[in-house]
Amino acid sequence: MYNILLTDDEQIVIDSLTMILSKNFEGQISLFSASSGAKALEIARSGGIDIVFMDIHMPGMNGLETISLIKQINPNIVIIILSAYDQFQYAQEALNLGAFKYLTKPVNRNLIVQTARDAMNLVDSERGKLTDSIELHQKLSVVSTMVESDFIYSCVFNNTGTDFSEYLNYFGIQGLPYFFACVEISGVSNDKRYDVYVKVRDVLSSKCRCVTGSFMGDRIGVFFPLAQNENPAELVKEIYTLLATKISGKVKIGASKTERDIKNAQGAYNEAASSLAKIPDDGGIFLCGDEDAAQEKGVSEDSLLEKTLTKLIASVKAGNALSAQQAAKDYFECLLAGRQVKRDKITGGIFVTLVIERSAASAANPSFKDDSASGEFTFFAQTNNLEELAKYFSERSVECASAASIGKNGEENPIVQKARKFIDANLSDLPSLEGLAEILGVSPFYLSKLFKEQTGETYINYVTSARLEKAKKLLSDGALIIKEISAGVGYNDQNYFSKLFRQKYGETPSEYRSRMLGKGDGE
Repeated sequence: MYNILLTDDEQIVIDSLTMILSKNFEGQISLFSASSGAKALEIARSGGIDIVFMDIHMPGMNGLETISLIKQINPNIVIIILSAYDQFQYAQEALNLGAFKYLTKPVNRNLIVQTARDAMNLVDSERGKLTDSIELHQKLSVVSTMVESDFIYSCVFNNTGTDFSEYLNYFGIQGLPYFFACVEISGVSNDKRYDVYVKVRDVLSSKCRCVTGSFMGDRIGVFFPLAQNENPAELVKEIYTLLATKISGKVKIGASKTERDIKNAQGAYNEAASSLAKIPDDGGIFLCGDEDAAQEKGVSEDSLLEKTLTKLIASVKAGNALSAQQAAKDYFECLLAGRQVKRDKITGGIFVTLVIERSAASAANPSFKDDSASGEFTFFAQTNNLEELAKYFSERSVECASAASIGKNGEENPIVQKARKFIDANLSDLPSLEGLAEILGVSPFYLSKLFKEQTGETYINYVTSARLEKAKKLLSDGALIIKEISAGVGYNDQNYFSKLFRQKYGETPSEYRSRMLGKGDGE
């Protein structure tokens, strides 16, 4: 199929070209038309045009100016000039601008057909070149992938008998320090392995220069040459964050110490593989040598950060929302101290932790779904206030712990339990949904969603029902007048209270009291 644009300020010319081309190339072309250079340029910008028939003399932007701009957009578009002027300077300038043919009006029908056919052949030729280029790129990509896999395989299994110099020269990484990493992705079915592998390669290539092996079991070996001042720990954390968001399985990354001698590649890979064993089942990262660093530092910032993180994840897994709330606060404070308030490092630490928390909550409660996760990147990108970050982190941690508690115990969500108790104790002076969420340490959206799921009612309807049930009990007692009862359950407007009561129970508070006590007590 060829997309052909007809450009002329005379409609009769466009109609004639349309009739000739449609008759001779039925089913092979799609025709577009423009009566000015500006309109032709707009259509060309939209993409997909293969051939243009262009008049030179048009109002506004003339044909030669339009050709120049179209060729800047796509040099491969084939331009055919139609002009009533048989002047050499026009033809010469048109051809200099890249026009394919210069035809003078009136044009013979057969010449138009033959010129269009020649233009189509030229389009086919250019398409063939592009296809060949794409195929060559794909073949080179396949070859490169095979060489990378062969290099990793040689490092892992045949280190002593392999000359790595040719590999390093091929990759252009000779003489650089390096470290090995093992990326383990659990739960990947055979029919999804290639898709996951492509995602892993895409993430790695987007962050750094590296050599990636193929799947060996559920692991992928990766060789990371290090540029000057490049930090392995930060690089691994960034890669883990990206993989954890793009891949559904649990992701672990174990990394070796930094090496300089390529002869130590096998040992570096083994260190990376050993690091995997020190990562919890929920996923995470571990760099070889972290234990030694912790022993040298004693209770350092990093070890304190690790301890608070461990406590936070344990609280979430145990379904202890109160403990998770405090642990989240402690962990955030450690992040501030250890990262010297570098915002990107803080958000990175929070993000990785939330991935682990959600994984723990889902493991305990398969029905758990955190709707806030889809907008997390946007939130982190737009939020610079540390207090808002801390609040967001705390709320998500509490929500994950609450979800885990439901899964473990099969009981009512502890947040809803606390909310019910607070409502019952404060009917006369209840805060809004936002205020109660703030008190409970969760987001208003999450609290509203929980109420609907657990009670079958919205927060407002639940509060209204609780207030009116309390009013029924007080009306049955007879000790208080109706005005006092109305205020006591949170309604300062007695008329509004009476209206709600009648809507729910079909009688006014006075009628209810009279019926229950057998005597009147005017409102």
